[in-house]
Amino acid sequence: MVALGSLCVFCGSSTPADPRYPEAARSLGRLAATRGIDLVYGGGSVGLMGVVADAALAAGGRVIGVLPAGLFRREVAHPGLTALHEVASMHERKRLMYDLADAFVALPGGLGTLDELAEVASWSQLGLHAKPVVLLDVDDFWEPLVAQLDRMVRVGLLRPESRRLVGRAGSAAEALAALAAAGPASAPPGAGITPGER
Repeated sequence: MVALGSLCVFCGSSTPADPRYPEAARSLGRLAATRGIDLVYGGGSVGLMGVVADAALAAGGRVIGVLPAGLFRREVAHPGLTALHEVASMHERKRLMYDLADAFVALPGGLGTLDELAEVASWSQLGLHAKPVVLLDVDDFWEPLVAQLDRMVRVGLLRPESRRLVGRAGSAAEALAALAAAGPASAPPGAGITPGER
């Protein structure tokens, strides 16, 4: 078991009408705070991003946002964060979020969430970090992605050990338990890819 000091959360800047989605974000933010885990996220006050940040702050947690200056108009920086880092680009945003976190959870989201998830999993596959990654599933949201990852393994485009770098959980408690149990990602540096696998 590994004690998590900080958790990076990827999630949408919109809020689905289904109440299960914001409730999952609320539960994750609240649970991280009560366990003394700092929350690192994209810095916005809207959508699921705002929900998870508000829940962590309301429970007395530390919340660190990372937001490119050009997105302030669209994502509306959260005014009540413990710290807000303003960076120049999306690339800098992702890099700083990854550096500040001990582990990663992906709540449901759109293209930005997929981008962040794919990049952090790819970096793990390449041996650039050894931090665990878990999908927090709501309403089987991640089922198509899980099926696609499994298909990549079946057709020979993804090694089984690389597939295991992305876990899946049905609740905030399960997600944190999986991350703590996983510890550092198990794929050894240099062993995650074969020629043609990317």
